[in-house]
Amino acid sequence: MIPFLMALAAAQATASAGDIARFQSCTALVKSQPENGVASANDWLLKGGGLLARQCLGLGYTALGRWAPAATAFEQAAREAETRKEPRASDLWVQSGNAWLAAGDGAKAKAAFDAALITTALTPELRGEVYLDRARASVQLGDLAGARADIDRSLELVPADPFAWYLSSALALREDNLARAKEHSARAVALAPDDANVLLHAGNVAGLGGDGDAARSFYTKAAAAAPGSAAAKAAEAALAANAAPQPKAVASPPK
Repeated sequence: MIPFLMALAAAQATASAGDIARFQSCTALVKSQPENGVASANDWLLKGGGLLARQCLGLGYTALGRWAPAATAFEQAAREAETRKEPRASDLWVQSGNAWLAAGDGAKAKAAFDAALITTALTPELRGEVYLDRARASVQLGDLAGARADIDRSLELVPADPFAWYLSSALALREDNLARAKEHSARAVALAPDDANVLLHAGNVAGLGGDGDAARSFYTKAAAAAPGSAAAKAAEAALAANAAPQPKAVASPPK
């Protein structure tokens, strides 16, 4: 998702001073009181608010975890931006796509990312991130070949993004390509050595490859990297399972 400050920067590109002020007020309310932020955005829409009101509405629904309404609001804002021939349409399509991903609708997410990629406003780096997002949509749809094609494009455009290597490694496991999973997991760890999710995944890959010592090392680092997080808890559970005593062989009773 595009953060509030990036949304504001996009808004300032073409909006009037009055609309920018209203957008700032609306997004500030979304951050402190999301329900009231949604109400404010809807009131703004009823009073003639357009693209920025819809974008604030989408941000409000996002803050509440109401992903489908958020995606719809961002999509409506993106279509309005396209009508106005504004470059921020690409950002709004990306926001819509990520909301659809969170809602579990891979088909609508992929359509939104397709719309973003058609635009000419994306920098190579942002285009690489959109390919990565579209790959996630393809995985939701069970299209592993499509996901691999998009992740490979992403790796070419954003080779310094550890998340791209992490996702590529995770996809490689689903493709039964352990060698690639191990190689790309190592790239992710090199770029993000303190990321608990990356370390947890590296532990899983090492374990699948039969390297128990490396797996325990990665799990230990993951548990320490973000105490209390889901990744840390999973790493701790893996360590506990590995430390559990193995059942001893039972001798045959004497005859």
